[in-house]
Order: sequence, then C-alpha cells, then structure tokens
Amino acid sequence: MQPDYMSILRRHGFTFSKAKGQNFIINPGVCPRMAALSGADKNSGVLEIGPGAGALTRALADVAGKVVAVEIDARLLPVLEETLAGLENVTVIQGDILQLDLQTLLQEQFGDMPVHVCANLPYYITSPILMRLLESKLPLASITVMAQKEAADRLCAPMGTRECGAVTAAVEYYAEARQLFRVSRGSFFPAPKVDSAVLQLTPRPAPPVDLPDEAHFFRVIRAAFAQRRKTAANALSAGLSIEKSVILAAMEHAGIAPEARAENLTLEDYAGLARALML
Repeated sequence: MQPDYMSILRRHGFTFSKAKGQNFIINPGVCPRMAALSGADKNSGVLEIGPGAGALTRALADVAGKVVAVEIDARLLPVLEETLAGLENVTVIQGDILQLDLQTLLQEQFGDMPVHVCANLPYYITSPILMRLLESKLPLASITVMAQKEAADRLCAPMGTRECGAVTAAVEYYAEARQLFRVSRGSFFPAPKVDSAVLQLTPRPAPPVDLPDEAHFFRVIRAAFAQRRKTAANALSAGLSIEKSVILAAMEHAGIAPEARAENLTLEDYAGLARALML
C-alpha cells in the first residue's frame, strides 16, 4: 500500500521550496512507468537524485537490487524515513549531487553492480546535473530523468537542427538520447506552468568523433552557440578572440559554408572545425 505522501508532508510541516524547484509527482502511474523503463533489475543498482517524498524511490525499490537516493534538502529526511520505512534495499544520503565525489559514492554503495540513474530533476538544474554525470565519465548503464518538456526536446534534438544547443552537442558526444514519454503539468504538486517529459541517455562506450583536444572542442561549441543569432564565423571570432579571417579559413578547411550558423553544424562539423583551428 502506498503512503499518503501529501498527508505525511503536511504532518512534518513541510513547505515546498520554489528556489529548490520542488514539484513532487502525484500521478500514481508515472513513477512505476519510469522505474520499469529505467533498465534496472534485481542485479543492478539505481542512483536517484532528489527523491522528494519518496514516490519514485519506492517504485525503484520494487525493480532494483539497491537504491541510493541523494537528497539535498535536510527537511525531507524525516519524511523519507517514514515513507521508505521497511525498504531494506534503499539508502538515503543527504548531500548535493554537484558536490559529492560520485566515483567514490558508486564504488562504496554499489561495488561491482551495474548502476542506472533515475530521477525527477528540478527544472533549473537539469543541465548541470546531466553534464556532471556525463563529464565525470561514470560507469553508468543509463540515465533516465524527468525534465521540462522544452529542455527534453533540446537535449534530444539531432545536431544540425534548430532545436539544438551547446548542451545538445555535449549530450550527443557522451550519450545516445531519446524521449520515452510525456508527463502533464497536472501530474505534479505544486503544478508547474509547463509539461514535462521523461528522457533516457545511454552513455556511449566511446565518443562518436575523434578529437585531439576535448576541452578545445567544447570551447568551440560554447563560443558558436553563445551568440546563435550571428553566423558561426562571427560568434566564434568574438567568443574565441580569433580574427574572423582565421575562423573562415578553418571553416573552409572543415568543409563548412561561411554563412552557416551554430545550429546548422553537426557534431562532425564541430570536430573538423576544432581540428582546423588547432593547425
């Protein structure tokens, strides 16, 4: 039997923090569906980020061998102690996922188990959390998260399309991304002003492009998208403090049209451009 999450939150005097982006799932069908699609089974573990009142945590505990939930808000610890009572395969850790040593956490908590991430992420910090997970190159089997629909569209957009951005390029470099299903704003309390979507990232065993300098590659991408209303040549010249003639020569060398904009370029284009700018 599921706990009455809202009654428990009220009894503990919990108030929702807009600053922390707290919108808890109240639609009873969403969490079991996320858990089922997470890829986790009894032989694997799940790292959950921001368990809230524990609805998704309980659903994950049903399918996974072990669940470790990291919650930044200390006010929720007594709530989780009650809603997760009796679940011996769940561990709650108070901390900031952006500050924790994730390599050590995974090793200490899961050992040799395959690990999946599954989370309902606060809208305002979706991209920083995903980038932390991907850039850390953790041994993760998959990352399944709820995000604002617009952010999910951008994260899963193909490179070379209007919806893509710098974060799209980073996601495509590190993982394969796809949307799983949409979730209406009425599925949360408090209800946000926009709909959400669940997306899944599957980390790649190796990057899809060959790079001599990964940091330089991402500097080029960030500079191109920083002023996306301009042509890529103008944006790169300003962002990298390089003469426009040098940028245009590199673009020609990489086979990129001089009038191209940031969103017109594929990951391969950016890799070629980054290599050309290092010559």
